[in-house]
Formats: sequence, C-alpha cells, structure tokens
Amino acid sequence: MSVSKSSLSSIPTCYATVSVGTPFHPLPEKLHAIASAGFQGIELGFPDLLSFTSKNLGRDVGAQEFDILCNSAQEVKRICAELGLGIVMLQPFANFEGWKPQSEERKDAFRRAKGWIRIMEALGCDMLQVGSTDAPIPTSRSVAVSDLKELADLLSPHNFRVAYENWCWSTHAPDWKDVWEIVKAVDRPNVGLCLDTFQTAGGEWADPTTGSGLLERHGDRADLDKKYLASLKELADTIPADKIYILQISDAYKPPSPLSPEPDTSGLRPRGRWSMSLRPLPYDGGYLPVMDFAKAVLQTGFRGWFSMEVFDGGPEGTGREWEDMAAYTAKAMRAHESLLKEAADG
Repeated sequence: MSVSKSSLSSIPTCYATVSVGTPFHPLPEKLHAIASAGFQGIELGFPDLLSFTSKNLGRDVGAQEFDILCNSAQEVKRICAELGLGIVMLQPFANFEGWKPQSEERKDAFRRAKGWIRIMEALGCDMLQVGSTDAPIPTSRSVAVSDLKELADLLSPHNFRVAYENWCWSTHAPDWKDVWEIVKAVDRPNVGLCLDTFQTAGGEWADPTTGSGLLERHGDRADLDKKYLASLKELADTIPADKIYILQISDAYKPPSPLSPEPDTSGLRPRGRWSMSLRPLPYDGGYLPVMDFAKAVLQTGFRGWFSMEVFDGGPEGTGREWEDMAAYTAKAMRAHESLLKEAADG
C-alpha cells in the first residue's frame, strides 16, 4: 500500500510520560511539557502515577493501593483535560501471562489487572499495554493465549482494549511475528498490537552484545539488511491495519561497549538493560533503521497513534540533565514530523 504525504497529515501524536524527565519530576510539569510541544495524547506510565500520588500524600504509595490510585487518576484526568491531552494508554503492564494455574504469581497478575481496570476507568482511558512477559518461567503459547483471552474478557464490559507488545528480551514472544500469532489465536475484537520501532529493529537487526552492535548470526551486513526488510514486507502484507492499536517510536544508541549476554543479578536480559537508558529520539544519535519499520507499519494502512516512547540516558546510558523538558518534547515533535516526511512516498 502506498504511503501518500496527504494520508499522514491526520496521524494523531502521543508521548509517553515516562519518556521525559524522571519519576521524580512532578507529573504536571511533564504533562505541560508534552502539551506545549503540540502532542495530542499521552501514554500514562504507572511509575508516574505512583510518584504523583506519593508526592500528594507525602508517603510512598504501594502499587496495589487501588482506591488511592483511582482518586489520583481522577486528578490526572482533570489536568490532562485542562491541557487538551487525551489519555491514550496506561502502561506498562508486565509479566502478566504464562504463570502456572493456581500459582500465587497468576493470582497476583489477575489482581493487578482488576486494579488497573479501575484506574483506567478513573482516567477515562480505554487501552492497556501488555508487554510480552520476560519472567524466567517455562510456559507455552497456549497458556499465554488462554491468559490473554481471560484478560480481554475482563476488559470487554468496559469497552477497553489490550495492546499486546513484543518486548525483544521476552522469554516467549520477542518478535512481532510471535505477538501477532498470539493475537490471532486470542481472537478477541478488543485485542490488538502495540508495535515498536525499537522492539523489532533491536531484536531482528541489532544486538547490544556484539562489537558491531548488529546481529552477526545472519552473515554479513547485506544479508542482515535483506532478512530485516523481508520481515518488514511480511508485516506490511500480513497485519490488518485495524489490529494495530498504536506505534511506539524510539531509536537506540550503540552501547559504549558490548553488553554481557548473560542476565544481570535481577534476571534482566541484555536487550532489556539496553532498553532502559539507551533509547533516544529518532535523528538524535541512534543507529537503528527506525524509518524502515515505521514505513512498513504505514504500508498496512495504519494511520493511528504515533507515540514517542524513549528512554534517553545519553550515549553512555548514565543519565541526562532535564533542565528543560519542554525543549526535549519540542525536539520530539520535530523528530515525529521528520519521520513522517521521510516515510512518505515520493
């Protein structure tokens, strides 16, 4: 499908609250910075909701104090309304699927799900991002499918949706093809995809554990590019546009030195560590083929939310100063505009 310039003019813009400042920066300041750059919506990061609530109450609020968090969510909704921001998605809902039946972990996952549904009601938000689990547990695709069906059925009476995302360090669904096969098997009208430039390019094309920063098991660079572009063509030809709920956008810095291929002491795999602080805006020092992925998504006919979700700790990943959050979100809007201009045919 062609990608005409005129068809891109109405794409709605979104920005993740976790992608400007830190959880210690006041959430209202983040929201003002996002709105000032012209973004139309936000992904509300749960860490920001926790921080906002804790600061307001003067104590640390727990992740399952849902009554208090719902009250706080109503205040976030009010602030966003004043700024003209929609609340597009609540994220990230992690390590949900694949636990053993009757296990405490599975009970906790569904307890969290029911609490987050309450928060979504308070926010006036209809989409929940679920990342493919990276829990180091043996699981099967059929168990993941069954769990997501159950989650979809919990959300359905509220007219809420699941946006299922491949995390490239996931233990069971690291690629776009994996999550697409799962979404098809779930076969619910309120379950679709959250696609992400980093998660696919960082999984199928790049590798933070090699000196080159590239996957080296596919032969030379020409072979790697060929395989990656073939995967993107398959995506463009395969996924219906209405099953893509949102596209998240970021690039990646090549790590200053190759990361260890082993999990760290917390169990986080190398791509997960890479993701945490080495994901800048497009056109800002990264090296992933971001535009190729964005264009493949557009070739499906998708013209929905484009959302900046970056974790920019600078090229060394050691953190950055956030003296002017509004300047950073303005730069993000310019990157969005440049990406669409580059992705358009002709």
